[in-house]
Amino acid sequence: MKLTVERLGHLGDGIAAGPVFVAGALPGEVVEGEVAEGRMAAPRILTPSADRVKPACPHYRACGGCSLMHATDDFVARWKTEVVRTALEGQGLDAPIRGIVTSPPRSRRRAALSGRRLKKGVVVGFHGRSSDTVAAIPECRLLRPEILAAIPAMEEVTVAGASRKGELSLTATLTEGGIDLAVSGGKPMDPDLFAALAAIAGTAGFARLTWEGETVISARPALQRFGRARVAPPAGGFLQATGEGEAALLALVTEAIGPARRIADLFAGSGTFALPLLERAEVHAVEGEAPAIAALTAAWRQAEGLRRLTAETRDLFRRPLMPDELAAFDAVVIDPPRAGAEAEAAEIAKSAVPVIAAVSCNPVTFARDARIMVAGGYAIDWVEVVDQFRWSPHVELVARLSRPGGRM
Repeated sequence: MKLTVERLGHLGDGIAAGPVFVAGALPGEVVEGEVAEGRMAAPRILTPSADRVKPACPHYRACGGCSLMHATDDFVARWKTEVVRTALEGQGLDAPIRGIVTSPPRSRRRAALSGRRLKKGVVVGFHGRSSDTVAAIPECRLLRPEILAAIPAMEEVTVAGASRKGELSLTATLTEGGIDLAVSGGKPMDPDLFAALAAIAGTAGFARLTWEGETVISARPALQRFGRARVAPPAGGFLQATGEGEAALLALVTEAIGPARRIADLFAGSGTFALPLLERAEVHAVEGEAPAIAALTAAWRQAEGLRRLTAETRDLFRRPLMPDELAAFDAVVIDPPRAGAEAEAAEIAKSAVPVIAAVSCNPVTFARDARIMVAGGYAIDWVEVVDQFRWSPHVELVARLSRPGGRM
């Protein structure tokens, strides 16, 4: 079958009339291949797009860690910006999108890898595209070199702790003290496995290794620096994917809230925004995970020159901050998970908070929540796209919403 690709889908596949999903194709390309169940898995590109480039990574064909490396950076930036615009338009919103900030290659400081034992050896890497196989990635263009250098040790961990038919999930995070490795999906812990894992982690120089949440070794604090504070997030806890992406998000949040002196940081995690903002304002941090709040408050106590912090563990999906509680703040920073924060958006819409700095990793749920706040009287002043997940369909953003005539 010969087809012309019309657009990209939200996962980065080309879409032709039908619809037919065309793997690895770009808009405007004429392709040919077999179609099964609405998908052309192995297209021949008859007429390539001017935006098509040779993928920079030798693992690209086998690995599913990237899905847009066959397109120019300019194309990907335009497409991600359009994803945000389309999500807003789908909710009847028209907001100025100022631009996009993209993290550089080899900047991912956190990655969830998979490990499997094979008949002849072991493999640690990313899943193949549309496959349950695991592709080795020794020359990955995404990950920080320190994480790549730790893969041989992760292979040893896989040999020691993976069952013959099972698969380990290995979340590797680069910290000031070295690699923090959180492992799940392996054999039950016993004394022999504990000793083997401790020996591997010690030889590799890991800062910390945890197995199904149990600490095997903690040789050095697994610290991250958030502003003046040094934080030890819980094992496997959330961290922005790149340092450059975190810096961009923080700069945009800081710009959005302006001179606010009393800030509510909702879905605060371990303090990505709260701790730097405490250098200039009082912050009330709210987060559903108690270990993250504990890490944040411990870091605040040990840092110098920070203003007053209050913090609470609270499920904002079930118990959002209400308008009377929000009345204490000049600004709200909100950074929910992919599901968004519909319940909290509804309460913000009833409040008089002058300005909202909204951070999102899902343009669709952001647009839904923004529509609720706009219906309550807020205006979207600007949106900026942040691309921490280079060569993937993942899109993040920061937006400033303000209430016209609101106090500050």
